[in-house]
Amino acid sequence: MAELNTGDGGGGKDKKVRSKKQNSKVDLTAMVDLAFLLITFFMLTTTLSKPHAMDLSLPDKEDPNKKQQDIKVDENRTMTILMGENNKLVRYVGLLATPVAGGAPKDFTYGKDGIRAELIKRKAAVLAYSTAKGKPKNGMIVIIKPGKKSNYRNLVDILDEMAIVGVPSSAIVNDFSPEEKKLLEGK
Repeated sequence: MAELNTGDGGGGKDKKVRSKKQNSKVDLTAMVDLAFLLITFFMLTTTLSKPHAMDLSLPDKEDPNKKQQDIKVDENRTMTILMGENNKLVRYVGLLATPVAGGAPKDFTYGKDGIRAELIKRKAAVLAYSTAKGKPKNGMIVIIKPGKKSNYRNLVDILDEMAIVGVPSSAIVNDFSPEEKKLLEGK
C-alpha cells in the first residue's frame, strides 16, 4: 500500500498520521461593497433635517449723509421688556415716566403663566384700542432691552414667546435710560 509521507521525520509506526490544517481565509470584498452600497442608499433616500432658524429682520445700512428721522408711535401700542440677570424680566407699557393705565412696571417670569399671558392680554387690548381708533391693522409693538448681565438663552426665550403669541413687530434695543437701569437692578 501507498503511504503519505508528511515529513515529520519521526518514522515511528505507532504514531498517528495527522493532516495539516490550513488557515481558512474569507474574502470580505463583497461584504465591504455591500456595506457601502447600503450606506449610500440610506443617505440618498432619507430626508435631511432642515435647520430651524428664527426670522430676524435687520435694518438697512444707514447712509451717514442722510438725516435720521424719529418715528412717532402711539404709546398705547408699545410694551417694553427689560431683561436682567438671573432670569429677571420687567415690563412696562407706554413710557416709563407716564405709563398707560395698567402698564406700570411689573416683574414677570418666563413661560405660559408669566410673560406669555401678559403678551396675549396686551395684544387683545391693543387690538381693541386700534379698532376703536379706526386702524385695526396697527398691532402691538414690543421693545426688548436685554441688559448687560442677561444671557443669550433668555433673549431666545423672549423671541420664542413673541413668535408663539404672534406679535407683529418687535425690536431689540440696547439703550437703557438711568431710570430703566435702576428699575432693572431693583433699586
